[in-house]
Amino acid sequence: MIGNLDPKVPSGSLDRKWTSQKDHGRLVSPNNRRTFEIIVVGSGLAGGSAAATLGELGYRVKCFCFQDSPRRAHSIAAQGGINAAKNYQNDGDSVYRLFYDTIKGGDFRSREANVYRLAEASVNIIDQCVAQGVPFAREYSGYLANRSFGGAQVSRTFYARGQTGQQLLLGCYSALCRQIAGGTVQMFPQTEMLDLVLVDGHAKGIVTRNLRTGRIDAHAADAVVLATGGYGNVFYLSTNARGCNVTATYRAYKKGALFANPCFTQIHPTCIPHSGDYQSKLTLMSESLRNDGRVWVPKRKEDCTKPPNEIPEKDRDYYLERKYPSYGNLAPRDIASRAAKEVCDEGRGVGPSGRGVYLDFADAIKRLGDETIRERYGNLFEVYEKITGEDAYKVPMRIYPAVHYTMGGLWVDYNLMSNVPGLFVIGEANFSDHGANRLGASALMQGLADGYFVLPYTLPNYLAVQMGKRSATDRTEFKEAETSVRAKIDKLLRVNGNRSLDSIHRELGTLLWDKCGMARNKTGLEEALGKIPELRERFWREVRVPGDGEDFNQSLERAGRVADFLEFAELMCIDALTRDESCGAHFREEHQTPEGEALRDDDNFAAVFAWEFQGNGQIAPPRLHREPLHFENVHLTQRSYK
Repeated sequence: MIGNLDPKVPSGSLDRKWTSQKDHGRLVSPNNRRTFEIIVVGSGLAGGSAAATLGELGYRVKCFCFQDSPRRAHSIAAQGGINAAKNYQNDGDSVYRLFYDTIKGGDFRSREANVYRLAEASVNIIDQCVAQGVPFAREYSGYLANRSFGGAQVSRTFYARGQTGQQLLLGCYSALCRQIAGGTVQMFPQTEMLDLVLVDGHAKGIVTRNLRTGRIDAHAADAVVLATGGYGNVFYLSTNARGCNVTATYRAYKKGALFANPCFTQIHPTCIPHSGDYQSKLTLMSESLRNDGRVWVPKRKEDCTKPPNEIPEKDRDYYLERKYPSYGNLAPRDIASRAAKEVCDEGRGVGPSGRGVYLDFADAIKRLGDETIRERYGNLFEVYEKITGEDAYKVPMRIYPAVHYTMGGLWVDYNLMSNVPGLFVIGEANFSDHGANRLGASALMQGLADGYFVLPYTLPNYLAVQMGKRSATDRTEFKEAETSVRAKIDKLLRVNGNRSLDSIHRELGTLLWDKCGMARNKTGLEEALGKIPELRERFWREVRVPGDGEDFNQSLERAGRVADFLEFAELMCIDALTRDESCGAHFREEHQTPEGEALRDDDNFAAVFAWEFQGNGQIAPPRLHREPLHFENVHLTQRSYK
């Protein structure tokens, strides 16, 4: 293993750790910052905010994204809001309460110190974004408005209708453009990272492919920051954009970076149901809709085919309100998702497939009026009508759980540096803040906290002792990485089989959804671990990748990503099989309470599972490293939202 599994959490009380870290961390003086070059891979909220902030501080930054513009990063798809403990509603919120809700929401499988820092930073994020001109919703008085999200009993979510991610990304993009114009940030759009370059055990560069021309290039730097998002598309169907992939983090894993908790994948309860094999992705309806929409199914199976408005109130089962009276429709995502699966498994699901539940706004429209609902959620209702042809102001929406966010990612310490020196990982690409389940509206919070308020303070700790140590791209390590990248591209193009990429990816996704999706068990995971290598072998024997490598070739792009998914899927299932407990979104059917809730095993599994690649380029069983989780400020209890 490269480096040590040391979380580097500062000593002292929880509320002083981050302040102490900033007070005593190493610094890089302003006149020296221009001598350092930083690579940032990804330009969403985490990567864009990091690149903009580092550029403003005076570092020379190269920022890479595979989209044609940073404005097309997947962060733009986030809808419902961003959390912050500002207590504008005077309903009892605080930094500690946001910290506790996040720890509890993640089912006590995250690092206390990182989560508390996130809660502290949240209050600054809103001020930063308002200063950038982000048009958050406001009360009539002019104060910023808040709404509730799952797993909280306070209103702490700031929002811009159902376009919060888009508006935050535009604010971030404006800051990034200012630095591009100022010459501190150089932007590389339509460029994909295909390998990490290590020099003397330190991350000192990357190898990329220009997606327009096919050109392979090497880039050297003093440090590398990965902000490449999550891996939900390993399931083929997810709410992620089609381009989202695991390649950057998985290639770093194969160079020695530890991959932590890969089986922690979130299923979002509020997605438009799957409607056919032709679909390439699923569409999310924001969790914010559960503020005013009520979730229900018919009490009797025979009523499932009736129009919903013909089913009287007495024959409806508002199952979330029944099972979780304290939180009701705002139960956390993992719990709400499993509850929806449960009623559908009982035969009470609605819609053509029987895999759907109703999200009904009739009571809210009657209570608040049509215009208020349009003001809060209008664009979401429009999206729903365009996709389904149904007017959700008149009939309930139909929703069903779908793969959404991934809590797992590369292991990082308190400084957001991986076990590979010089490799920093931020946002959804790391594992650090959400444990086994992310609460809604916390992804945007983490991405911006990491980029604006954490990395700029922790990066100098590494850089301060790296003066003059940047390597040139003519070193052997860069040449070897380039050769390896070209060899893999050539191998993909030489297969020349007769199967499409989509057919293989869809087969992998169906297998994972069935065996490692909303519920897992030992038998199913072992079955998946038997079939994934077979599918991977067929991929390298049967797939067809048309075109060539020296040109614009989207099939080649996709082929490399699917090849990585076929390896990464095995790691996911190994992690899920090894973690012989239920926690959050990782629901092992063998471990549940009499009420059907996740049953943790804190004596044996209160730890981060960090996996080390083995095999010298070939796939071999990975080596497990554990980081014990210590809970000094919260009590480990059976999670309850009743």
